[in-house]
Amino acid sequence: MARRRRRSAGFQRASPPLLAGPRFRLCSSAATVERLCPGIKPPVEVVEHSGEVAGLPVHWRSAGDARVLYLHGVPTASWDWLPFLGRIGGIAPDLPGFGSSAKSGGFDYSIEGYVGFLEAFTVAAQLERLTLVVHDWGGLGLAFAQRHPERIERLVLFNCVPLLPGYRWHRIARMWRAPVLGEAFMGLATRGAFKRISRESNVTEGPLPDEFLDRAWADFDHGTQRAILRLYRSAPAEVLERAGTRLGELRCPALILWSTRDPYIPAGFGRAYADALGGETTLEEIDGGHWSWLDRPQLVERVAAFIKGP
Repeated sequence: MARRRRRSAGFQRASPPLLAGPRFRLCSSAATVERLCPGIKPPVEVVEHSGEVAGLPVHWRSAGDARVLYLHGVPTASWDWLPFLGRIGGIAPDLPGFGSSAKSGGFDYSIEGYVGFLEAFTVAAQLERLTLVVHDWGGLGLAFAQRHPERIERLVLFNCVPLLPGYRWHRIARMWRAPVLGEAFMGLATRGAFKRISRESNVTEGPLPDEFLDRAWADFDHGTQRAILRLYRSAPAEVLERAGTRLGELRCPALILWSTRDPYIPAGFGRAYADALGGETTLEEIDGGHWSWLDRPQLVERVAAFIKGP
């Protein structure tokens, strides 16, 4: 299929190759990155796209030609990775149910469902070999990686859902997992509640940045709420543990940047991931919150150095 291209001042052709039926526009990423992570000066323009993957409308962002796939968590979307895209390049989809991608009631919002989506997405994007960067529920990408270990060149793990034994869901997740209570909790959500809850998510005094909260709240519609409830309810402890049984087959270099003051995922799971992965693994414990790069913007450069390699 022929690729469509458009050039304008400051525009760089999106790479990896565009998916079927794309529409795209430049992000005002430089200002956004500077607000979210002061001191980070993005050298790569970020481009937004819309297309179709396996019959599903999908939105994603890309920058430069780096073969890096970023997977976001709950309740964010590809915009979560703007500091990294602008500095390193790569491609970041809005996973189904989040951001501007489709929020179909018929999608399988489970680890298996998302692995199937990632298989289709990486084929369409011609990402034969890639570096995988994951955070929060983006950790389900490790299930994809275990299915295709030969395709993974490097791994970067921020605090992500443990596909490991011994994890117990945090209190908000337990509410989401409970029938009726989860729906009621979602129905009562407000931007003010987002802001209050976010105070526990970072170690910097105060709530998360307004731009972060505005983006998350704008995406938090009924479709995303339904996706969150189904995803959490699909994953009791035994499902998470079973999804990580082949982590030892991932023998690529891995960097684990694990926050020690994350209220949702205990610090010990950083070490547990380091022990479970089969390759050369570097664990760095960070004095940060759940979105550690917002507390510690220098982590963007740390990831860039690791991806570049020796």
